[in-house]
Amino acid sequence: MKVKDKIVWITGASSGIGEALADVLFKRGSTLILSARNAARLIEIKTRLDEIAPGRCFTVPCDVTLKKSVEQAVEAVKQLAGNVDILINNAGVSQRSYALDTDLQVDRDLFEVNFFGAVAVTKGILPWMISGGGGHIVVISSMAGKYGFRMRSTYSASKHALHGFFETLRAELHDKNVKVTMVVPGRIKTDISVHSLTGNGTTYGKMDKGQANGVPVNTCARIIIRAIESNRKEVFIGRLELFLLTMKRICPPIYYWIVNRASPT
Repeated sequence: MKVKDKIVWITGASSGIGEALADVLFKRGSTLILSARNAARLIEIKTRLDEIAPGRCFTVPCDVTLKKSVEQAVEAVKQLAGNVDILINNAGVSQRSYALDTDLQVDRDLFEVNFFGAVAVTKGILPWMISGGGGHIVVISSMAGKYGFRMRSTYSASKHALHGFFETLRAELHDKNVKVTMVVPGRIKTDISVHSLTGNGTTYGKMDKGQANGVPVNTCARIIIRAIESNRKEVFIGRLELFLLTMKRICPPIYYWIVNRASPT
């Protein structure tokens, strides 16, 4: 599905990959609906894009962890757009704490954002998408959704869960003209580590060295858009992380040796 002239709803659009996707998609001619909890930041992005071409960017604040907020956002999007061609489930939060040091409530909070948030938004919009003739659902997962990594236990679990749900959903929708693309980024140069949760639920507040040296976020966004347009079922984005994934498949002992010694920050 070409993105030009398509209506695209992005959750978690106030920063990182979501913001970068908004910038690139807008330049490619998409009409955008941007959602996140930070309404003021969404307005800043909309103002910047309106200076390029007014009337193609809308904001719908939404907390994907709250059922009522998701319901209100879905209704607002229906009123604004009349249709959604592409839904990008990008809202998420990472983790920087060992499993034994993480409160159970933090585990639950991570799942609410990373897994249940994506499921709730998708279920809200999917019947409408199907009745409109089809569409494309994009899910921003993580390399942590393919293998475990220290200080990411529940983050990794929530991303693994996304694969289970949305790969099943893809099979269930194969005759409904709704495509599903799983995006599997490794370390991308964003503030995801800064906003990560520690074991007691406070914000980590630091930029990881690996994150700072990650794939540029605009490069990541362009790869994702190419994957959407070519209807890729899964796309991997990263550097050393891709090597680790390959090693886990073809030579597990090397993979385990590396992952047990690699810095988790």
